[in-house]
Amino acid sequence: MPPKLPCDDARAILHWDIATGYGLPNSNHDRRLAILDVDQSAAIDRRAIPAHAQESRWQAGDGHSIRRIDWAGAAVPARGSILFLPGRGDFYEKYLETLEQWHRAGWRVTAADWRGQAGSGRLGKDAVTGHIEDFGVWIDDLAAFWQEWASATPGPHVLAGHSMGGHLVLRALVDGRIEPDAAVLSAPMTGVNSPPLPLPLLQTVARLMCLVGDPFRQAWKWSEKPGELPADRAHLLTHDPDRYADEVWWRTQRPELVMGPASWRWVERAYASWRRIESPGALERVAVPVLFLSTSADKLVSHPANLRAAARLPKGEMIAFGPEAHHEILREVDAVRDRALAAITEFLDRVVPPA
Repeated sequence: MPPKLPCDDARAILHWDIATGYGLPNSNHDRRLAILDVDQSAAIDRRAIPAHAQESRWQAGDGHSIRRIDWAGAAVPARGSILFLPGRGDFYEKYLETLEQWHRAGWRVTAADWRGQAGSGRLGKDAVTGHIEDFGVWIDDLAAFWQEWASATPGPHVLAGHSMGGHLVLRALVDGRIEPDAAVLSAPMTGVNSPPLPLPLLQTVARLMCLVGDPFRQAWKWSEKPGELPADRAHLLTHDPDRYADEVWWRTQRPELVMGPASWRWVERAYASWRRIESPGALERVAVPVLFLSTSADKLVSHPANLRAAARLPKGEMIAFGPEAHHEILREVDAVRDRALAAITEFLDRVVPPA
């Protein structure tokens, strides 16, 4: 039997009767997909920036330049506005399909890099290591960007994040730095898929690794060639070979997007941030409705930690997937993606209903 989460007015929703991923259809091979609930003849090219989307730069308070992309919205008046933030070593090009679908559903859509990755510079000593001195740097960027963005876009305002992006959204909510009307977290990094050792012990080990060596050095080995993707990486992320190939294509076309493992300082600061989120009463104080998408087959982030976090939030909800979904749920085969996007639509229509 699956674990039972506390449920208040059916707000914590778990789906355990999910078909397996075996035999699920892959996306169409020319990288184009008809849009659900819109014109079925419309299609999205996942390897092109849409003509109606605009890439630009945002200047943080200290002058650091951060890349962003904006869709004006396909409805008048707009359904609202969604800000999407990707994961560690990630870039928004991987999510053009989802972002375009939200745009066509009437949302004003924005996505942005995190400082120090993708097209927004580097903070380490080389071009491929993901480094940060403290996750608070990213929280400060998010809070400042959010304030400007929310004041310039129509509500309701929704904040969405994947993996590390989901962690940082949750951390910003815990710290009271942002006030979205709703949040959507895809495979959020509330913990890693590792032996269940106490967080203080794990942080102590990481802190020692920073002391005995260069904290900028990579915390794990990825491949023999810096920035090269490991051969088995696809099986950690998605069952869909075409969508995975899109990421490889973008990395080739835009080499500045390439990033490899994180530094030991990143690891140590990640544990510190997890401890902040795990602290007693932290999640319980968050009043924002938050939808989690998580899979028990995730080999990167901790599905049990996501279940616990969703249960602790007063307005937390969970859509749980099984072996049919790997880590990148929004880049999975069509049957999985369609279910995830339908769940997001149902959640937003309920907690921030259209005017």
